[in-house]
Amino acid sequence: MELQGKVVLVTGAGSGIGKAAAARLAREGASVGVLSRTEDEIQATVREIEQAGGQAIPLVADISDAGQMRQAVERLVETYGRLDIVFANAGINGVWAPIDELQPEEWDKTIAINLRGTYLTIHCSVPHLKQAGGGAIVITASINGTRTFTSSGATAYSCTKAAQLAMTQMLALELAKHRIRVNVVCPGKIETEIEESTTHRSSEEAEVPAEYPEGNIPLTGKEPGTSDEVAELVLFLVSDRSRHITGTPVWIDGGQSLLV
Repeated sequence: MELQGKVVLVTGAGSGIGKAAAARLAREGASVGVLSRTEDEIQATVREIEQAGGQAIPLVADISDAGQMRQAVERLVETYGRLDIVFANAGINGVWAPIDELQPEEWDKTIAINLRGTYLTIHCSVPHLKQAGGGAIVITASINGTRTFTSSGATAYSCTKAAQLAMTQMLALELAKHRIRVNVVCPGKIETEIEESTTHRSSEEAEVPAEYPEGNIPLTGKEPGTSDEVAELVLFLVSDRSRHITGTPVWIDGGQSLLV
């Protein structure tokens, strides 16, 4: 029960990495605010946590909406009395298309959810982390925009991921005096549902050939990582075991991003 007595906010907790992390942190004794804009998904996540003996509450909010995020964080703190850990995980792939086909509203949506949403999650949470005397923040970025740039048409997405890495390193210094650590995980190919909500439009026109050895993940061939493996990394980064780690990106991709 490594996180006994801690209160955690997990965004994008209705599926994939967020859901796995919420369940894993709850198993370590944390009380979890399970946040997503899709109510039925987070209700299911909360039920699973409670059935396993953990504590969680559902928080419905659009992470790009300041008012909704403020209310969600306040409700979490009112329920459990504090906030110690934030996993800013929610995001979308959005539309992947050549830059001259990518429409301004499509660009704006990806930026709003991935970047503004990360900012608002941290902006609303940090006052409570300070009040708790410290804490930990983990952001989900990607290998795209941080090590690799060959996902054709993914300009908006990759820009948000690069910015999240910069945000992590800026805030690691800014918040260090408050004993708040900030780190970022950069997954490669992971078994999640995010690809199902990705729109590809003429993205082959933006493609640049890249040669890979047999299998595009050196460690596992064609087998992707799992959400549970990312959740284990998040647990380490928010626990006292990583108390001297801040401002650090961790790529969890089986060596995939080292190929190009």
